[in-house]
Amino acid sequence: MKTYRKELFFNIPKRRGLINITDEVQKAVKDSQVQEGLVLVNAMNITASVFINDDESGLHQDYEVWLEKLAPEKPYSQYKHNGYEDNADAHLKRTIMGREVVVAITKGKLDFGTWEQIFYYELDGKRQKHALIKIIGE
Repeated sequence: MKTYRKELFFNIPKRRGLINITDEVQKAVKDSQVQEGLVLVNAMNITASVFINDDESGLHQDYEVWLEKLAPEKPYSQYKHNGYEDNADAHLKRTIMGREVVVAITKGKLDFGTWEQIFYYELDGKRQKHALIKIIGE
């Protein structure tokens, strides 16, 4: 069995931002030379998410509105976590959106359903963060 590891680095200049990383993950699959297996992609920071969904701008705006209703950023005083930090909402939003995805690799390609794409969702940016790609298979 082969294994392959790659890290992706991000520096989102705003507090929140969404990046489609599908092409980078597919490139890692190609570089791994795995034809049949699995790829794990996970956020390596507790205030970021990796998830699969449609790459549609209206949906992306809906995430922002929906998440802000569930875990509003302000007032910071509503959260016990916020002492010297102001990112409790980002921790909660990450729990909702998820830490990682696992995708099957078939014939050297990501084996997706219709419209599926992989996204990195930064929920507390303005500094460098990263995600891990781990591939196993034959």
